[in-house]
This record gives sequence, C-alpha cells and structure tokens, in this order.
Amino acid sequence: MAAGQEGKVFDVLCLGIMVADVVALPVSGLPPKGTLATVERMELHTGGCAVNTGISLARLGLRTAVIGKVGMDGFGDYVLSVLRSHGVDVQGVVRDPVNNTSGTMVMVDRDGERTFIHYVGANGALREEDIDFDLVRQTGILHIAGHNLMPGLDGEVAARVLERARAEGVVTSLDTAWDFSGRWLKLIEPCLRHLDLFVPSIEEARQIAGREDPAEVAEFFLDYGIRIVALKMGSQGCYVRTRDEEIRLPVYPVKAVDATGAGDAFAGGFLAGVALGWPLERTARLANAVGALCVTAVGATAGVRSLEETIEFMGQFS
Repeated sequence: MAAGQEGKVFDVLCLGIMVADVVALPVSGLPPKGTLATVERMELHTGGCAVNTGISLARLGLRTAVIGKVGMDGFGDYVLSVLRSHGVDVQGVVRDPVNNTSGTMVMVDRDGERTFIHYVGANGALREEDIDFDLVRQTGILHIAGHNLMPGLDGEVAARVLERARAEGVVTSLDTAWDFSGRWLKLIEPCLRHLDLFVPSIEEARQIAGREDPAEVAEFFLDYGIRIVALKMGSQGCYVRTRDEEIRLPVYPVKAVDATGAGDAFAGGFLAGVALGWPLERTARLANAVGALCVTAVGATAGVRSLEETIEFMGQFS
C-alpha cells in the first residue's frame, strides 16, 4: 500500500457522474423516422465515469466509495444496487427528488465503436453541498470522474473541493469528459493547480492544452504542478509523464466487443497502481491491461477482472 493510505477507510473515492446505460448492438444507423429496427442484443448496464471507475477499482480489490447524485427512480435503484453488489460504499450518494437518474442510450456498431444519446438528469444537479467531506477525509485518493459534465460542480467549485481534499492530506486526481460547452481550458484551469494525478483522453487533453504532440500536451499540464499525467491514447496505448519519467506503452491485443467504459477502466487501473504503491511503469501497464480487458465484454465494467486475473493476463505479454 502506498504511503498515505495507512489508516484510511477507503483507498479511492470516486466523485462524479452516475449513469444508467441502455446498450444496443449492433447498430449501423438509426431507422427511418416512424419505423422500427431490431438489434441482436439490448442490455441495461451501469455507466458514468464515477460508477465505472469505482466498480473497476472494487473488482481489482481496492476499498472504494462513490459520491454522486441519482434520482428517486428505477434507474437510480439499479445503479445503487449494482455498486453495492461489488462492495462499493454508496453512503455518499444523494437521491434527487426532482431530477431523474442520468441515462445514456449506447449504440454500438460491429467494430465496437459507440454513439450516444445522453440525458444529464441528476448529474446536472450535483452541488458542492452534496459532498460528504467526512468521507473525503477517510480516503487516500479523491478522483473527480467526469469533469465537464457536471455544471453545478465543474470549474471553480471542483477546484475548491480538490483544494480542501489536499489540505486534508488526500491525493487528488481528475478525469475529463468531452466539453460540449467548448470552454475547455477556461473551465478546467482552476482545478489544474490542485491536482496530483491527471488521466484524460488524448483528444480531450489536446483540446485543453491547445497542443498536439503527447509530450508537449503532458508538459503543458506538468507546468501547473501536476505530479503525474497519464494520457489515454486509445489504439495507441498510453503516454505517462512526470518531471523525471516518460513512458509510452502500446495496447494489449484483444478482440474488442464494446469500448464503452474503457477510459474509465484505464483510470481505475492507474489509480489502483498508485494506491498500491507500484512503480510508475507497472502502474501504467496495469491501467492498459484493465482498459484492454474492459472492451472484451458488453458494458462499461463487465470485462474488468480481479487484480490476480489481470496480472495473469499481463504475464502473457511479458
């Protein structure tokens, strides 16, 4: 276990978006208006960055909690029941009596590529006052999952949360979602100086940094004082950078069934390696492996395995 984790109730607390995903596949396109098309499979899964990353961490054996907001509806009941079934602590999840649980229709084509229709719902109503800071103080790492999709928490508010967590000796981490407002750096910049770890996708990181090359993108964020920048590079693997280390790793070769949640699984693997006190390269390899296994099954977390199984998978390529 990493230094600073001793005496903590939770290894990682994931604060962020919580979603119910209705996944249909294969979908090559929407049917003409007023008609109907059939698919081979349609399933209900949990989704949202905080849920996906939290379940990935729990499957890896980490003590995990989630803070977020869901509605007083069936989707909310479902999301909470699934989290509990994985041993994730949900005492910090707030039930919203006004807004329904956030939902996403996920349409997956035969190559595993996804298209989404999303309802923001209760995630849009998450506020600073909803956060139980007693839980934050009890965790080793606070991970904000889904910045850019929480209008009541993004930007200055999230920065205050991160600053307060750091003052309590908590390691801080953040992952982004696509910023549909187009504000990018202007929105997230208040958070950057309060982060220890940053795990965005390369596409989102490029939008924020205004740079193209991964090394230059990472350098941009390191200049804010972030300790570790881990860029999720999709089919190109990952690029991880600190002031002293630079790591480029390819993807593990697997048959992709559904890429939903792969980035969140990577984040879970990376946070697990940090919490366990692993060296940076081994941490990055674990993150790549968790992300790779995620895409081998339908849904955002179904493919994620235990730490022992993941290490065994990694051993096949050593």
